[in-house]
Amino acid sequence: MAEKKEKLFDMFPECSYQEWRAKVEADLKGADFNKKLVWRTNEGFNVEPVYRAENIADLKTTDSLPGQFPYVRGTRNDNNWLTRQEILESEIEAANKSALDAVSKGVTALGFNIALTSAEEAASLLSGINLDKIEVNFRSCPRKANTLASALVAYLKAEGKLEQFRGSINFNPMRRQLKHGTEFPGDIKALSLELLETVKPAKNLRIFSVDSFMLSDAGAYIYQELGYAMSWGTQWMTLLTDAGISADEAAARIKFNMGVSSNYFMEIAKFRAARMLWAQIVEQYSPSSKECAKMMVHASTSRYNQTIYDAHVNMLRSQTESMSAALAGVDSITTTPFDAPYKQPDEFSERIARNQQFLLKEESHLDKVVDPAGGSYYVETLTVSIASEAWKLFLEVEEKGGFLACLADNTIQKAVNETAAKRHTDVARRKEILLGTNQYPNINETAAQKIQGTSCGCGCGHSHQEEETGQGGLNTARAASDFEALRLQTEAASNRPKVFMLTIGNLAMRLARAQFSTNFFGCAGYEIIDNLGFNTVEEGIDEAMAKGADIVVLCSSDDEYADLAPNAFKYLNGRAEFVVAGAPACMDQLKECGIENYVHVRCNVLDTLKEFNAKLLK
Repeated sequence: MAEKKEKLFDMFPECSYQEWRAKVEADLKGADFNKKLVWRTNEGFNVEPVYRAENIADLKTTDSLPGQFPYVRGTRNDNNWLTRQEILESEIEAANKSALDAVSKGVTALGFNIALTSAEEAASLLSGINLDKIEVNFRSCPRKANTLASALVAYLKAEGKLEQFRGSINFNPMRRQLKHGTEFPGDIKALSLELLETVKPAKNLRIFSVDSFMLSDAGAYIYQELGYAMSWGTQWMTLLTDAGISADEAAARIKFNMGVSSNYFMEIAKFRAARMLWAQIVEQYSPSSKECAKMMVHASTSRYNQTIYDAHVNMLRSQTESMSAALAGVDSITTTPFDAPYKQPDEFSERIARNQQFLLKEESHLDKVVDPAGGSYYVETLTVSIASEAWKLFLEVEEKGGFLACLADNTIQKAVNETAAKRHTDVARRKEILLGTNQYPNINETAAQKIQGTSCGCGCGHSHQEEETGQGGLNTARAASDFEALRLQTEAASNRPKVFMLTIGNLAMRLARAQFSTNFFGCAGYEIIDNLGFNTVEEGIDEAMAKGADIVVLCSSDDEYADLAPNAFKYLNGRAEFVVAGAPACMDQLKECGIENYVHVRCNVLDTLKEFNAKLLK
């Protein structure tokens, strides 16, 4: 007897979008659908609350398979990305020891920041490293790149590893202008061609970097990083092909080093869109094979959203970021150690960073599935939407003369800095949340004692954590930096302000507002004195004075503030700062009584706390 098979959900009738929309609008009871459920992204397009098959029915991006042009679904038929660790030691012997240790613990790609000058130094650095299996990458100052390349190629030739070697030299003469606003003092074209000639024997050595992670780490929106990355890559293609280099050779030497923010699905879509756009750009240079249009991309988790306070939350941020990159099918990933904002990562933090990727492979098996997001109504729509916005930006840059021209007149730096300024304001107002920094802080944590300065190792004197910014350069301050400066100021003061919660009246409202105020003032590192409640404001203020309070926060309901607030303010009589928790309808009347301080959801938290620091710290 044939087995009867039932399809899942067959018992439910089909529902059209119009029927679903009508039901939702009824449940909203008159509230505006678009305001309540449609998300206006920073990327310039709207995200709907639900997506269906019809949303992707006409998308051409769903027609290809992994490994097929235009590579939106990936450049490979597997998802076995490389786990990369940055080796921070600047001495060759120490760097080799650290690299061998990392490889023994499962790392499959290494990043060095050492300026090699000879094949002997390369031999010492790479001694014991199996170049058949391990990818090796170098960061180099542009003027020293050719010397490094000569040393590396000579070593590989002597070892017979020219064919097997995989890796890169980070040749980025644009870095100076991006970071410091000053033009690179050399002939980029001449240096590029000289370097290309040097590395010709090593076919799998990529040298021309598109370091768009610099934009991501400076706070750029996702579409900005992608649009500028495409323009940057195009600048390399144009520079090289104009010099007589074939499109195939030029494209095969370019490597994209991109950032990953915590916007989970958007980042998955970004990498998918990046491969598609890059393939189509390279195709315009008429290469002999579409194989060279495959984008090689390394992803580094964000430094922009890392925090010094409650630093272990950085692990949660970098975990979702690593997962986005892995699901998107990048070639390699660096998971930034959680303690990178305040010190050179140690053995523990590097181990955690490695293991975060190993969990994605060994526990979650993300390396076993190619492009799992493929066909997702949501992700496919995001991919096309992000690609569209990035392409508009790309065309704007090209119309202005290309990437180098827009660097020279600070168009790119200015645009990214404007975005960063808005994001810093959003953090100050808690529109963008940094857990443990501007929301739910660990109130009693101190951080000044753990902050260390470390050199980047190339002799430029810059720090791993915060590089200086010149006139016209990118503002590299992390999103949390303003709150951290505020809280460190509190730590350095001889007195730590005490905030007393005068809870009274309506139980639910006083508890909610005391919790809100605790989080609010905790962001400055103040001592919080909470209470179960008082029968009169006089009783509460007497207790506050006995505890040495610098700030008294009245926590009650809007209806009760009309009477309680003037009485409390009068009785306090200037012995401490007086604050009302909330924005009651009677605020104008309370201001007439002289009550000026209010904390509520529309406050600029950072500016408010700065004002209190100015008044209270000694």
